[in-house]
Amino acid sequence: MKVQRFNVDKEDIMNIKGFDKDLKCRDYQFEIGETYEIKSVKEMKLCTDTVFHYCKTLKQVHDFYEVGGTNRFCEIEVLGEEISDESKCGSNRIKIVREIVGQELDELCMKVNGNTGLFNSGDRNSGYSNSGDRNSGDSNSGDSNSGDKNSGYSNSGYGNSGYRNSGDRNSGDRNSGDRNSGYSNSGYRNSGDRNSGDRNSGYSNSGDRNSGDWNNCEFSSGVFCNESPKVKIFNIETSMTMREFRNTDYYYALIEQPSLITEWVGDKLITRSYKEACAKWWEETSDRSKAIIKSMPNFDAEIFKDITGIEV
Repeated sequence: MKVQRFNVDKEDIMNIKGFDKDLKCRDYQFEIGETYEIKSVKEMKLCTDTVFHYCKTLKQVHDFYEVGGTNRFCEIEVLGEEISDESKCGSNRIKIVREIVGQELDELCMKVNGNTGLFNSGDRNSGYSNSGDRNSGDSNSGDSNSGDKNSGYSNSGYGNSGYRNSGDRNSGDRNSGDRNSGYSNSGYRNSGDRNSGDRNSGYSNSGDRNSGDWNNCEFSSGVFCNESPKVKIFNIETSMTMREFRNTDYYYALIEQPSLITEWVGDKLITRSYKEACAKWWEETSDRSKAIIKSMPNFDAEIFKDITGIEV
């Protein structure tokens, strides 16, 4: 551990020491207004009995004496030599100046501006150490996050429930893209992990809509493929990729009407079976679109009925 040695005489620095409810620290009893000194021939070292420990901020003290319970906190005056590392300080001679309570304690732990959590610089946070607003998670610089360490926010994005996301509306972790439920995605709407493409349910895909892994193409269920597969229609392979199929009249005829498993009718949610939803979809599809669907390559009425329940 790197230790810095210096003498402190700045009046604008507050040195804060934490105690238990009885004003004890490591079973040593302290009193407000009293001066304490350690006389030792040993070299001063942190985390030893050669110094009294304290910190420069209440947030640092919180790592050792949690704020919000029965612990107590006092401002101290450093009268001896001081040593420190990145998180705490120590001196061989200190004075317990006063106890920090009430509004001052709330302000030091930043329970202001509607924050109920600790050490938030934003507003209305119930989590910890947020610089954004309305976060219930911790260490968010964005807004309205229930997860931790998210940088998405309400102007360009918001609402991450995962962790360490820079994108928006992610339920997974470490996503730079948006609306991912997987992890470490730079693309969008991925349920798989480590995808730079979009809408992948597989892993490590740079293309889009892959259910397989390590693909640089579209709609592949394979592994390490860079050619998009040809789509089967009625169990027979065609010359079209899925992307090409979705640009045909067949596809647009299929989606002319939605097939709704659930639907709100008035104030009641209706739930249908799959084939009931198909029957309603077919009933509402136009005659023109029905004719286009029946002209699809390889159309097979028996397969169509087996899947949809519809006899044509």
